[in-house]
Order: sequence, then C-alpha cells, then structure tokens
Amino acid sequence: MSKDTVRTAQVAAHPQAAERPADAGDAGYSKDLKARHINMIAIGGAIGTGLFLGAGGRLHSAGPALALAYLVCGVFAFFVVRALGELVLYRPSSGSFVSYAREFLGEKGAYVAGWMYFLNWSTTGIADITAIALYAHYWSLFTPVPQWVLALAALAVVLAVNLISVRIFGEMEFWFSIVKVATLVAFMLVGVFLLATGHQVGGQDPGLHVITGHGGLFPHGLMPVVLVMQGVIFAYAALELVGVAAGETAEPEKVVPRAVNSIMWRVGLFYVGSVVLLALLLPGSVYSADESPFVTVLSRIGVPAAGDVMNLVVLTAAMSSLNSGLYSTGRILRSMAVAGSAPRFTRVMSRSQVPYGGILLTCGICVLGVGLNYLVPSQAFEIVLNVASLGIVSTWVIIMICHLLFVRRAKAGLVTRPPFRLPGSPVTELATVAFLLACLGLMWNDPEVGRRTLYLVPVVAALLVAGWFGIRHRVGRETEREPAEPVEPGK
Repeated sequence: MSKDTVRTAQVAAHPQAAERPADAGDAGYSKDLKARHINMIAIGGAIGTGLFLGAGGRLHSAGPALALAYLVCGVFAFFVVRALGELVLYRPSSGSFVSYAREFLGEKGAYVAGWMYFLNWSTTGIADITAIALYAHYWSLFTPVPQWVLALAALAVVLAVNLISVRIFGEMEFWFSIVKVATLVAFMLVGVFLLATGHQVGGQDPGLHVITGHGGLFPHGLMPVVLVMQGVIFAYAALELVGVAAGETAEPEKVVPRAVNSIMWRVGLFYVGSVVLLALLLPGSVYSADESPFVTVLSRIGVPAAGDVMNLVVLTAAMSSLNSGLYSTGRILRSMAVAGSAPRFTRVMSRSQVPYGGILLTCGICVLGVGLNYLVPSQAFEIVLNVASLGIVSTWVIIMICHLLFVRRAKAGLVTRPPFRLPGSPVTELATVAFLLACLGLMWNDPEVGRRTLYLVPVVAALLVAGWFGIRHRVGRETEREPAEPVEPGK
C-alpha cells in the first residue's frame, strides 16, 4: 500500500489528521514512558545544577534579590513550556520544537532550532561533567584525582546507561527526581527549623537581620541582579524536555497538561523558596561558586555528615541533567537527520529503539569539555554556562515564534487549537521573546565572560550559514526515504 493511500485512509478516519503533518523522524520509537516518568522528568527539568551549584556564585554576586530573579525568569519559563505543551497536544513528536519549526518556519527554521539546541545541550553536558568533578573534589578521597579524569569517568558512565533503552532512561530520571525533590524538601524543613529555633549557622543567628545587616536585598546594587538573569535562565534549561519525552509516551494528552501545570508551583517552592531560606541563614558573601550553597549551610550547622549527603545528592542532580541532555539531543538530531539537516549516522537506531548516533555525537562534544576541564578547571563551568545560554535563549525564542504562528493559523481556520492553551496570546509570546533577547543583551555588561560570549554570536551565525549551504542540497530529499528502523534482534 502506498504512502498516499495510507494518508488518505487516515484523513478519512480522523479529519484532524489533515492538519497534523506527520514527522518521519517519529517512526520506530517505543512508547515506554509512563505518566510517572513524564511527571518526574518535568520536576527533574526544574531542578538541576543551575540551582544546586550555580545558586552559590549568584548569591555571592547578587545577594538575596536572586530570589526575585528566579521568580521573574520562572514566570517566562512557564510561558515557554506552556506554549510547547499546547504544541505537543496539537501533534506529539519526539522531534519536539524542531518538528514544529519545520512545520511553521520551514526547513531553515528547523535547521537553526535543532543545531542551536544541540549547542545548548552539548555545552550543558560540559557544565554537568564539570559540576560532577567539582562535587567529587569535595571528598578528600577524590581530591588527588585531576578534575578532567573525574569528568571523563562521569561521561562514560552516563553514556553507557543512556544507550540501553528509553525505559531505563525513564526509570533513572524518575528516581533521580525523587532523590532531588526529597532532598530539597528535607533541606527546606531543616532551614525552617533553624529559623524557628534560632539555631546558629556558622556562628551567627539566622533570620531577617542576616539580610538587613549585610546590605539588604541589593547589597551590590541592581546591576548584579540583572546580570545573573542569563545564568538563571540556564537553571530552567531542561523544562522543554517534557516536549521531547511526550513523543515516547502512549497518552500525551493526559500526561503533558498535568506535568506542565505543576511546573509553576515547583518553581516558586523549590527555587524561590530555597533561595530565600539560604539568604536568611547566611550572608551572600559566605556562598561561593565552587561549592553548592546547600553544602555550605549544612556543613556549618555542626553535622559533618550532612554536607556529605547533600553533596552526593547534588552530584546525582548533575548526572541526571547529563543523562537528560544525551536523551533529548539524540531524538532531536534524529528528527533532523531524517530531513537531511544532520549527519546520516544520527538517524540510526539500536535494537532497543535508541537513536544512538545522535547520543554519541553529543557525547563527542562533551569529550572536548573534558579538555576544557584540563586546560582551565577553575573557569570551565562559567564559560560553558554562558555559551549554553545562547542555545537556550534561541531555543525558547523559536518555541514562542512557532506557537505564535500556530495561533495565527488557528485563527485562519487552518488548524485547531487544543483546549490546553497558552493564555494571553499574542502578548505572552511577544513579551517572552522580548525578555529573552533582553537577557541576551545584558551579557554585554559582563566584560569577563558575558561579553566574550556575545562575541561568539557572529561566529555561531557564520557556522550556521556555512553549514546550511553545505547540506541544503539534501535537505528534504532524505524524507523521501524511509526513516531508519530499529535493527531486529538476530539480524
């Protein structure tokens, strides 16, 4: 039976199918992710190294007002994931926003979206293995081991696990998220107890006077708070993972709305709440970019083992983030490869229905991060964090543009919006895009790292243009072929 015949039959049976173009890159995946996996993946996306490690340095530079930065960025992050959730319910796809960019912006849009997302997660992976190495150095057992060796070992372990199957990935993320949530809740309970009882932390009484007695909400002025915005956005970078994972679940229409709607209160509780507690327990000047702020607090309350336990948990969070990055880029690259805008080997799938080609490509970039840890171990985390911000901002901007075009088509009667919608369109999309671009522009005020990162924008743009001219002759032709199917056992 020809493809056209099958398509005609689908349209006759389901008229909505006529307005939902299929993505050839979705073929061959299993639907092994359950509701509990998606829900915990959403939580895990909201809790990662950006909070566990990055909050320390930001508290030091911005002070207690960091909580406001997390709140503002969290609202716009919610808008992004809500818009993506609506697109997912319109048409679930493992290619996620790359697939939607292809539909609403054309192949050039999908090309830019995919490769900027790859830039995001490949550099985020470097940040994750850097964080893992820093966490490991907390223990004297690993102190003599070079940072780059620890980073390489972490990458090898997570790669091996990620290649097994999507079900194993889902289970790992489920339990990683359980550990992260349980630990944050426990820390917040401890923090509230310390405040309620007046128990000293690091030789001083906790409370509001810790803030008022050390410069108030803005101890270094407003500008440092503004400057940390791009780093705060990095903390929310994995929220869009829900859209990718939805392509491998059997009931996205039931699972995705619950997962998306729960993100907002998680942001308020885990990010804003924990930063407020940290600011009430110790002055911002005590925290450091080289140590998790949670470890800083717990190691100063007289229970030495508490710092060790929290350090183990934040190391787990970094492993979780690295695992998610390899998972998502593997799916995104396969969607691009089927259309011809990524290397052909990234469309290959294993017997267990894992697109290992794309995963290995991302892993290869992370190996370069091991070299960065060798050359500049003290600056590796901040360097890749700012580069990752370029990919995050561009990815989120593309999601909002796609949603804006989707709504316009819906108003023209060409597509049908699902009941689960982003409120306030088109104002919400335009405000979010303006905010994200403003955060990108603010990096210019940071001459040490941020400004150097912006210097990379024309370099990245030139590479994208050169890459497009290199592959445009085969973009679209690949979709005429059948996508690579999983290899059956025994063949």
